[in-house]
Amino acid sequence: MQDSLIAGSPQQLRDAKAAVEFLEPAHEWRRIFSEGWGTFLLVVVAAGAGVVAAASGGEITQSAKVVAPGLMVMAVIYFMGAVGGAHLNPAVTLAFAVRRNFPWKRVPGYIAAQFGGGIAAACFLRLMFGNVGSLGATVPGPGIGDLKTLILEVLLTAGLVNVILGTASGARNIGSNGAIAVGGYIALAGLWAAPISGASMNPVRSFAPDLLRGNLHTDWIYILGPMLGAMIAVGFEWILKGAPTEAGSLAAQGDGRLP
Repeated sequence: MQDSLIAGSPQQLRDAKAAVEFLEPAHEWRRIFSEGWGTFLLVVVAAGAGVVAAASGGEITQSAKVVAPGLMVMAVIYFMGAVGGAHLNPAVTLAFAVRRNFPWKRVPGYIAAQFGGGIAAACFLRLMFGNVGSLGATVPGPGIGDLKTLILEVLLTAGLVNVILGTASGARNIGSNGAIAVGGYIALAGLWAAPISGASMNPVRSFAPDLLRGNLHTDWIYILGPMLGAMIAVGFEWILKGAPTEAGSLAAQGDGRLP
């Protein structure tokens, strides 16, 4: 009993090892790969649900289309959140950095991997099914103006990022609590807001299909909205929990060990 308390449980030891590896410079390529692969899976499901619904004549319902991305994010957090943090979203990466949980020098690599994975997913959908279902693009609903769509995307993303900041370990989405909370929020947001704005909450998820279908007219909404929402969430996190601790900031920076 005493030895186990000193050494820690096997799960605690695995968590500690994963936390150290998250700061190890030599493993940055793994983290970049995990962000690209995870974002590919997210976009191929989120946009792909609309594509397959169109290609199959409506076999996929609206509810299924909005729940699927939440389930995929949940799965990604479970199987590789400990590796790269499962950000999968530039707004999330920036929120972690502004909150001082994630070093700014690693932000460009993460965002590049996210856009690369998302665009690759859109290319996959285009090659597989052609330009159907607007490649699963997120657009304002019928009769919904750009301003209302923007406000809703700000609100939805603020809630999402607050859930992430509140359940993450440092800058990593890991564990059952994080996976269920984040995946559940994405599904919930889509269930009530998808007909209005598409419930994107993610610049990559919206930009990648629009790039491949050659229509970027509304992308400013789905870039600006999530970014504003993420910054509001960081402010709310400060109100709820105060400023980040110095120890937490040093841990996020790798105590100077990252290049």
